Amino acid sequence: MRMISSAARIAAIALLATLQAKGLGCASDRPPNILYIVADDLGWKDVGFHGSDIRTPNLDALAAKGAKLEQFYAQPMCTPTRAAIMTGRYPMRYGLQTAVIPQGHTYGLALDEWLLPQALKDAGYETAIIGKWHLGHADPKFWPKQRGFDYQYGPLIGEIDYFTHKVDGKVDWYRNNEVIEEEGYTTTLLGNDAVRLIEEHDPNTPLFLYLAFNAVHTPYQAPQEYLDQYKSIDDPSRRAYAASATAMDEQIGRVIAALEQKKMIENTLIIFQSDNGGTRDPMFAGAITDMSKVVLPANNGPYRDGKGSLYEGGTRVVALASWPGHITAGITVNEMIHTVDLYPTLVDLAGGQLNKSKPLDGVDVWGTISEGKPSPRTEIVYNIEPFRAAIREGDWKLIWHTLLPEKVELYNIVQDPSETKNQATEQPERVVALERRINELAGQAEKPILLQIEVKNILERMHLSPALPNELESLDAEQ
Repeated sequence: MRMISSAARIAAIALLATLQAKGLGCASDRPPNILYIVADDLGWKDVGFHGSDIRTPNLDALAAKGAKLEQFYAQPMCTPTRAAIMTGRYPMRYGLQTAVIPQGHTYGLALDEWLLPQALKDAGYETAIIGKWHLGHADPKFWPKQRGFDYQYGPLIGEIDYFTHKVDGKVDWYRNNEVIEEEGYTTTLLGNDAVRLIEEHDPNTPLFLYLAFNAVHTPYQAPQEYLDQYKSIDDPSRRAYAASATAMDEQIGRVIAALEQKKMIENTLIIFQSDNGGTRDPMFAGAITDMSKVVLPANNGPYRDGKGSLYEGGTRVVALASWPGHITAGITVNEMIHTVDLYPTLVDLAGGQLNKSKPLDGVDVWGTISEGKPSPRTEIVYNIEPFRAAIREGDWKLIWHTLLPEKVELYNIVQDPSETKNQATEQPERVVALERRINELAGQAEKPILLQIEVKNILERMHLSPALPNELESLDAEQ
């Protein structure tokens, strides 16, 4: 019998240690299935494991078995966050940093970006999106099937009626590039399709399932069976919002059960996050219904403001990760992670390559997620726009409103996570340094596509025919 040399033994031990560090050690030498779940406009406090009265037992169980990611950041609004997930790059890099893609606009996520499903597909994954896209709807070249997903089901735009699947009278419900009309509550339909996909999946091929619910976005709607669970809530919007969250949680539970039944759960990494904070300003509450006279129901806990804002309530979102045997059970991770970090982290875990993507803003945070190790991230870019920006370096966060009158806010975000004490006056040198960094980043940014389009529209309206009264109206006015 040939003896193994000391050098070979050391090399084998080193390789095993590397695999274990990436979560691919003894339990499995296969890359994990990835279930990436995104909720829409969910408040940070509106889950059971953050102390809510809203029942989310399946999310609570995932958090108990995995890691609560308590400093997980997203962009302030939907389209920018979804773009960040797909690209691993801040949306300022390709002009999607301002607002969402409105339903009447025709642009989408830049076609020269190499997306997460493309990278995972190259690594041998079957890729599927079940749920909301909102990265380009008017032209099929922007659609998921053309951007790396083998399978697509759900809406393309940002907001739809949960029962009719329509926006302004038009059906926004697709399967594999074809519009379909079917009955059912969107949350349930998405859950049904995810369960079906898992049941039919060949477990020998790793699966990437991007499950993007439109819950709990406006309009606040839920089936009666879920509304009845919250009869004690007097406010109808809060009651429907809570019912919508519980309905989503129930579907997540069904998907997990399907993974268990298929014996895939032990090798499945589950990520859950909201796309931004819960809505606190009617301006960002959607277009289907007028929310200006409604008490908005989302609860962002200790964090200031909500969706659309650069404060923590708009950008620090509820998030968790779970993978049995690979993520330390029950840990709370208080380290900075940004949505862009999931791209390199997941591709690395998948054994894929990052050489086709443009320079990433994301960094591999697997050690932080799986074991709570210090994050390699020292900076969070909340957003860079021509009229406002925010950045965090270490404990310090600067919010800069550049429109006149200019406003600068500086917070020690560790000591003051609720952003109650503006220290800009007391810390002028720190303000200057952070403003310098923001200007540096602004120099790297593309102009926001939406603003370019709307400014062009304004200029075109400057050349309309004169709006003058005709001669007859003038004579009538003189009499």
